[in-house]
Amino acid sequence: MTVNPLDVPDVTEPYQPLPGRSRTTGFLTEPLRLGTSPSATVGPYLAIGLTWPDGTWAAEEGVEGGIWIRGRIFDGNGDVVPDAMVETWQADPDGGFPSPEDPRGAASYPGFRGFARVATAQPPGEFAVHTLKPGRVPDGEGGLQAPHIDVSLFARGLLDRVVTRIYFADEAEANAEDVVLRGLPEDRRDTLIATPTDDGYRLDIYLQGDRETVFFAV
Repeated sequence: MTVNPLDVPDVTEPYQPLPGRSRTTGFLTEPLRLGTSPSATVGPYLAIGLTWPDGTWAAEEGVEGGIWIRGRIFDGNGDVVPDAMVETWQADPDGGFPSPEDPRGAASYPGFRGFARVATAQPPGEFAVHTLKPGRVPDGEGGLQAPHIDVSLFARGLLDRVVTRIYFADEAEANAEDVVLRGLPEDRRDTLIATPTDDGYRLDIYLQGDRETVFFAV
């Protein structure tokens, strides 16, 4: 038998206080309708529950050319979001995707998966992805996009993911030619550009505020 938990019948008798209690404010003289509790957005105790043991490794540990992409997620108050989930998807160093949906054919680059899914749960609230620096891919207009990583972000207070990109500060010439970056206000492009570190690159993502990261409607 299937039971609809929202299909609660009306109570046929008025509410009666417990014996010995007076009928004070709140006494109901009409039948009590039992309803559902108020709805809520995600949180405040968010647990996305999509953990993946190999999530950090878009490229295998020890692969030649491996780099780390690190960053933190900040909310509108400037506080670190400690329980966000970050997904990344990218091309390999030759500009190919390890997917049959690539019209050029699925690429197969040694030690490279292309996808990562990580949480920001570890102190100091960082996400970290081990990967290879991507190559350039076609932009659909006869040119090439600058090397970049596509990013999906899930976090408390978000009813849907937000989508952004990570570009690289040491790819200035390619960045200047990129059709996506060129379509953004010049003073907003830096929100997508990661800076070099000793073992890779770093980009912090801001969900709101004066430093809000550019997000794309996809």
